[in-house]
Amino acid sequence: MSRAFVTALVILMGTAVPTPAALRVVATTPEHAALAAAVGGDRVSVTVIARATEDPHFVDARPTHIVALNRADLLIHGGAELESGWLPPLPEGARNPRILPGAPGNLAASHGIQLLDIPAAADRSLGDIHLAGNPHFMMDPENARIVARHIADVLTQLDPSGGTSYGANLARFEEALDAKTKEWTALLAPLRGTPVVTYHSTWRYFAARFGLRSDTYLEPKPGIPPSPPHLAQIIGKMKADGIRVILVEPFQPHRTAEAVAAQTGAAVVDVCQFPGGLPGTEGDYLRLMDANGRRVAAALAAARN
Repeated sequence: MSRAFVTALVILMGTAVPTPAALRVVATTPEHAALAAAVGGDRVSVTVIARATEDPHFVDARPTHIVALNRADLLIHGGAELESGWLPPLPEGARNPRILPGAPGNLAASHGIQLLDIPAAADRSLGDIHLAGNPHFMMDPENARIVARHIADVLTQLDPSGGTSYGANLARFEEALDAKTKEWTALLAPLRGTPVVTYHSTWRYFAARFGLRSDTYLEPKPGIPPSPPHLAQIIGKMKADGIRVILVEPFQPHRTAEAVAAQTGAAVVDVCQFPGGLPGTEGDYLRLMDANGRRVAAALAAARN
């Protein structure tokens, strides 16, 4: 082997040395993907399964999901039965032991969260209830802090050399979260105690954090479409209690909300629990919550006038 060949080989090997490969993260829903990207930075590549505009309770599995999960180093899911109707077969079908339940690469975002609405008993006559509790906990920004810290810890376990980077990214996220939470609290403080109607119980955590009332739903029971008699009851309650705002997400039936609004004089407000579900919020949890908070505050303030 000639010296020239050896020299050329050394040069090629030197120039081909890659930077550490990005950790491959798959998140079931866009808000977890947004936090993974914020904390992981350029040391992670993030794929999300559910679209921002589809109901997270009902997601159609696609072949690309299996491929992404097969290659994943980390799977982030809600962990409170939100995806129980469609997620369990996917990691098994992907044949990736790194992300199976109990493995280091399987992160349940609900870990450490104080869940609301935990049912006293397993009674399916109450609708599609979640026995672990209400899974829409990311609508409280303080819960996003808990999840972001959990993500930072797991990423550091999987990639110890990136621990400093993950810690710095987490600190930046928390600093921004603190500043925005103060803004949202001040914005909604004059509206404390004001009731809203929602289609589903998605907004319970948001309401609890910012002092609103969210206990009236267009659904008679979780996952059950509203019947005319139930809507008549809701209309009567809205008129009696002076409720003038209905919150609706992209995958929920707007016609139903608009029909109720026509009978009550309420405003129908487009909101979403997922980044990307509102314009300008793609991939950014803080922008999403900012858009939600400002839309809700504006609608409630207008309804008081």
